[in-house]
Amino acid sequence: MTNIERSYSARRPDGRLVLLAIGLFVVGTNAFVIAGLLPAIATTLGVAASDVSYSITAYAIVVAVAAPAVAILLPRVSRTTLMAAGLVLIALGTVLAAASTTLPLFTTGRVLAALGGAALVPAATAAAASLSTPAARGRAIAFVSLGFTAATALGSPLGTALGALGGWQLPLLIVAGISAALALAVALFVRGIPVGHPVSLRARFAPLADHRIVLTLAATLFLMAGFNIVYIFSSSITAGATGGSGSLLAVLLLVYGVAGTAGNVAAGRLTDRLGSRRTATLSLAVHAVALVALPIIDANYLSTAVVFAIWGFAAFAAAPAVQHRVIVIDPAASGLALSWYTTAMYAGIAIAPPLGAAALGLSGTQALPLVGAAAVVLALVLFQLGYLAKPGRRAGTRESQPGIGSPAPAPRP
Repeated sequence: MTNIERSYSARRPDGRLVLLAIGLFVVGTNAFVIAGLLPAIATTLGVAASDVSYSITAYAIVVAVAAPAVAILLPRVSRTTLMAAGLVLIALGTVLAAASTTLPLFTTGRVLAALGGAALVPAATAAAASLSTPAARGRAIAFVSLGFTAATALGSPLGTALGALGGWQLPLLIVAGISAALALAVALFVRGIPVGHPVSLRARFAPLADHRIVLTLAATLFLMAGFNIVYIFSSSITAGATGGSGSLLAVLLLVYGVAGTAGNVAAGRLTDRLGSRRTATLSLAVHAVALVALPIIDANYLSTAVVFAIWGFAAFAAAPAVQHRVIVIDPAASGLALSWYTTAMYAGIAIAPPLGAAALGLSGTQALPLVGAAAVVLALVLFQLGYLAKPGRRAGTRESQPGIGSPAPAPRP
């Protein structure tokens, strides 16, 4: 029995998987915490909150482009090296952002951190699969992916609360410190990870020949855009209910994250029982309704908390069901298709700030949830069209095909 097999026979997570999960927690927290800190950062930099939001666009574009580029250009580089280097870049970029007094410098720091995330996340996911037996591979990937879920459920609200107490720089410096320490731990303890086989450009683009996959990816883009239009500007949208209190906003984000975690868990069971079409359709519909309700209840904090819980549950439940659909269209090529899912996800995050800023400028804060809801409805329409589209040049597979289990937890709701 190998060391890896012994670690799983003991029925406890391999310590190396714990380090990888913490790494994804750091990446997720670093990305999501900006939403709760937006007003304070804008005040320090002397710009509007909408201007700071564009740094989120820059962050997402860099990850969307750099993550596949790393896989294409550096297929033979040690995954340990990629992960450790990625964590160092995250630490350096986050320190630079925390020390910034101008928006260009802050954005530069965010871009540097994004390059680190692009190097870390794919390598950590692949390493998780390598650090397990075939029978436990799904559980290993799911365990590491919990880092992202925890970042939304705990990292973002905790960072927002720390920002309210000690300034917006404090949570960023803590993230940088954890990243630096984790880089050393990964370099010392997560070693001997097999490198992947190079994949041609033609093979990487092959999933896009299937119209069903393209439409599902388009649905992913607008799902993520609709969610982030509201999440990024949540401090402004909830100002009537929180009175501008960072602590009260942190509680709302915690409610959202905890409910979202429950939605993520429920999504797997619902998808196995009802199929991805019904699960995604129901979740997207509830998601849109929750966003429409936000400007209606406006200044009532308790009602806002209830809507945040419903919104979180639905948003987290929708993403795994859509991801599952990507997998079952062609299970044999699901790995490549999921790499495009990640790109679509970050593209959706990237377009959210400009869409939100435009809505804010034209119609004010109350228009933001409505624009987000419209994007989610468009995602629902595109998702349904994916079932009507022809396979293109790719062979189709039935969703009821045996051997397709629960979807892996989504990396970002």
